[in-house]
Amino acid sequence: MPFADTKDLRIHYRFDGPQDAPVIVLSNSLGADVSAWEPQVPELARRFRVLRYDSRGHGLTQVTPGPYAIAQLAGDVVGLLDALQVGRAQFCGLSIGGQVGAWLGAHEGTRFERLALCNTGARIGTLETWNARIETVRTEGVRSITGPLMERWFSAAFRERSPQVVARARAMVEGTSTEGYVACCAAVRDADLGDDLAAIRRPTLVIAGRHDPATTPEQGRALAAGIAGARFVELEAAHLSNVEAAEAFTAALLGFLAA
Repeated sequence: MPFADTKDLRIHYRFDGPQDAPVIVLSNSLGADVSAWEPQVPELARRFRVLRYDSRGHGLTQVTPGPYAIAQLAGDVVGLLDALQVGRAQFCGLSIGGQVGAWLGAHEGTRFERLALCNTGARIGTLETWNARIETVRTEGVRSITGPLMERWFSAAFRERSPQVVARARAMVEGTSTEGYVACCAAVRDADLGDDLAAIRRPTLVIAGRHDPATTPEQGRALAAGIAGARFVELEAAHLSNVEAAEAFTAALLGFLAA
């Protein structure tokens, strides 16, 4: 299992695909690790050097004291690219990963050729809902929220037809550090990227899930409207559209990257 050391963090990462291919960075949702992108890796790795990583406080990456901030998490991506000597890359992030991508597009645009911002928004949730989740996780652990979380991540139809996939996702979240999860909750709670969108000059794809209660299609459209020339795609899925609508998600992403 490879690790990269930046100035203040040890990051677990994984490469797939040809060493001489263009790099695409995949950034996970809150509570996820590198395994969340398994549906996309086989196809992406045919054309790209796929770089997955565990976000700060998640998976096998170091858990540092929180709270975190989106700018800090975005800086981790730049630090990882520097450590791996990757000058430029494509970027695809989902949920908090999408917010990281929006920040990178606005502030580190020269490092990224194209951005895919998926199931995300300039602002996600409310101060009250995030503080309530943080308090619950602090007092009762991550396991206490995974039932309701799966209902937001996947539509009822998908949960019924793919219980094993949902069970794996639930186990992934339950393996997340409580401290790391809470610290990233604070990053999303405090993020408002609305003023950053006009600074994004890279070609951008926004993907939303038709049944996503966490980051609705309306939020996705608003995000795309704030970024000059952005494309918008709506998929038949809830929050983890890359899993629930894996084939359509991958096709939309590859089509965008090849345009």
